[in-house]
Amino acid sequence: MKRIGVLTSGGDAPGMNAAVRAVVRYGIYHDMEVYGIKRGYEGLIDGDFERLYRRSVGDILQRGGTVLKTARSKQFITEEGMAKAAANLKELKIEDLVVIGGNGSLTGAKILSEKHGINVMGIPGTIDNDLAYTDYCIGFDTAINTVLDAITRIRDTSSSHERTSIIEVMGRNCGDIALYAGITGGAECVLLPEIDSDLDAVYKKVAEGIGSGKLHNIIIKAEGVGVETDALIKMLRERTERDVKLVVLSYLQRGGSPSFRDRMLATQCGMRAIELINRGVDNRAIGERDGQIIDLDIGEALEARRAVDLDLYKGVDILSM
Repeated sequence: MKRIGVLTSGGDAPGMNAAVRAVVRYGIYHDMEVYGIKRGYEGLIDGDFERLYRRSVGDILQRGGTVLKTARSKQFITEEGMAKAAANLKELKIEDLVVIGGNGSLTGAKILSEKHGINVMGIPGTIDNDLAYTDYCIGFDTAINTVLDAITRIRDTSSSHERTSIIEVMGRNCGDIALYAGITGGAECVLLPEIDSDLDAVYKKVAEGIGSGKLHNIIIKAEGVGVETDALIKMLRERTERDVKLVVLSYLQRGGSPSFRDRMLATQCGMRAIELINRGVDNRAIGERDGQIIDLDIGEALEARRAVDLDLYKGVDILSM
């Protein structure tokens, strides 16, 4: 009987549990023994393994976070740590490893495969949506809905006090949360890490809104934007003579029950991972493209680079006039 492992790594994302559930139940259906690895690569090194059964993943579909726990492992990036992780897998005779995580997690899986011959399946679980080979990552849709809910609530009080609100969202290198939330949340400005910010342009947009009678202004700023938030607040207060408030959503964006889209994507990716393993296919990254579940060589997948959707970016400015 084939033995496989599954772990969640990096930042948690709503929908990871749905992916784990699909891997476990689909794997068992195909006569596989499935082992859950706790705390990501850290647990892989420590040998923190637990055999999972159908009931082990009962009642987790709707839960946020990850029942397998997660961690960022400094040990795993060392040769000694990775060798120990591979040895633990081989000792338990685990032939295939399903890794649910973001860019760093899937890169770790790829290197583990190259150096130690472990077959890996990568499932994209990250709210940042920064894996370019797939249109959407597990957790992104839920995170956007969380931000939209916050924008709606902040707009109520912002309008009542006739103020400008800056909402800082996650996204160190990829501004998809800011961009998608900005255009669907009616923001006047969106600041992205991929595009140099022009403070004069921000001021002009806010000033135009005030001049046209707008009661409030919403600015969405990704955390990775080079402009210091304090400098942005100071500039707007001085030049518009209007109150400016900052709201940092931080880890609020990671939590909560996964949306329909995230549950479906996670489930389909988990199913595809087991199908590939069952067919003897090696080292694939699984995702969604044009509404279809796809898989490709994990190395090829990680070489893909995401470009900012400039039409959406321009649309923020046009639609907020």
